[in-house]
Amino acid sequence: MPMDRPDKRLPYLTDSSDGIGGVIRTHPEDFRVEERPLYLPCGQGEHLYLRVTKRGLSTPDMVKQFASALGVKAKCIGVAGLKDARAVTTQMVSVQGIPAETISRLSLNERLLAVEVLGRHRNRLRTGHHAGNRFRIVVREVSTEAVTSVPRVMEELSRRGVPNYFGPQRQGKSGLNYETGAALLRDAERRARIGRTQRIWFLNAYQSHIFNRMLAARIDRLDRVLVGDWAMKHVNGACFQVEDADREQRRADVFEISPTGLLFGSRASWASGEPGDIERTIVAELNETPESLKQAAVECGFRGERRPLRARLEELDWSLEGRTLTLTFALPPGAYATSVLRELMKDS
Repeated sequence: MPMDRPDKRLPYLTDSSDGIGGVIRTHPEDFRVEERPLYLPCGQGEHLYLRVTKRGLSTPDMVKQFASALGVKAKCIGVAGLKDARAVTTQMVSVQGIPAETISRLSLNERLLAVEVLGRHRNRLRTGHHAGNRFRIVVREVSTEAVTSVPRVMEELSRRGVPNYFGPQRQGKSGLNYETGAALLRDAERRARIGRTQRIWFLNAYQSHIFNRMLAARIDRLDRVLVGDWAMKHVNGACFQVEDADREQRRADVFEISPTGLLFGSRASWASGEPGDIERTIVAELNETPESLKQAAVECGFRGERRPLRARLEELDWSLEGRTLTLTFALPPGAYATSVLRELMKDS
């Protein structure tokens, strides 16, 4: 990857700890992801829920294969999240309008490892309909600094939270998808020439780029709430504006709430006070204003939202044997395992 891609320049929360380097994904089995269901099927409905385990197979490619084998349109297949291709992953899948016995048409092989029928449900699985992911990751060829760095980094991430950066996959191989998104935002004729799915993908890349810059500006205080912040309640995702920072900080210290950054849109609320100044400074550096972004979002048809600046690291366990580090941990929906790895490895 080019060395000047923006995600290479994002600051670390654990900058005082040395990176351990290392290599990931030597084998697909070195990167395992298990999606945690938000709910299980109720037993009735036209959507058949499956638990699928795959190896070296992306979620979009799995959907295409299922549509072909089962004789349904791709839009009849629902998933809660996109999983890594270079990994062994387990996730739920819903298929509309098929009898359970039809699943026998899916042939298990070295890429499609297992398919389990869970039952029927009334609703199609949609993006975000999961409770997070559990990871088991093997990092090989780590440096000798791992003995001291790993416990320090993991303690700080557990206590303060994982920087909730969007991962580099949002920006493509060049790392510059956001530039296309910025251009589309301002050019209605260009937007009209590409399909909606691709258009939204590039616009989301621009949202992600701006959010990452806002988080980078708050990296030393990602666990501190400030007057004017929009804070999110982790229990339900509801946001409220902070008026008394000292009072709310006690809730942040126990990870009940977290400060948020902006994913701009037609209805997304901007912060006020110092957090608002930071948000407006970032967009000004990109030759934008809150008004220009809101108007463009209205024209493009997306509402925007607030995203926590940090993610809670749960169920952490790790072991170091020689130069091989094995990690297991869980993250909430929307958080990236790569954000944990980059704090440890310090190579991206």
